Amino acid sequence: MKNGKHKDVTRDLTLLAQGERAYPESPDDARLETFENCYADRDYWITFDCPEFTSLCPVTNQPDFGHISIRYIPNKRCIESKSLKLYLFAFRSSNTFHEEAVNRIMDDIKTACEPRKIIVEGNFRPRGGISINVTCDYTA
Repeated sequence: MKNGKHKDVTRDLTLLAQGERAYPESPDDARLETFENCYADRDYWITFDCPEFTSLCPVTNQPDFGHISIRYIPNKRCIESKSLKLYLFAFRSSNTFHEEAVNRIMDDIKTACEPRKIIVEGNFRPRGGISINVTCDYTA
């Protein structure tokens, strides 16, 4: 629908319709795309559940596996999910501590869409007998 609240909010998206699967090499190379929030007059939660997150240990260069959950109340813009997927894929070849990854994800989403509230949680698989869970949040 082109009328009312259901206008074409996809016109500025470049990754969603793209058939090419060129994955960014690092989060710095990735692009988080957004689209207009048609319901910016109300608060509602959007949740992205990403159970296959991987990054590389900055010390051993071995893979780390985790589950990332992103919950946010959008303001004027929403994160487009394919761009988020490609962004998260970029961590697969990136050396980072768990704490750094979770905080970086939150900061990059804040920059991209300026949400009213955001919570990012990372639950990482055990390494050396210890699992690490990191939660960060921000309220505008």
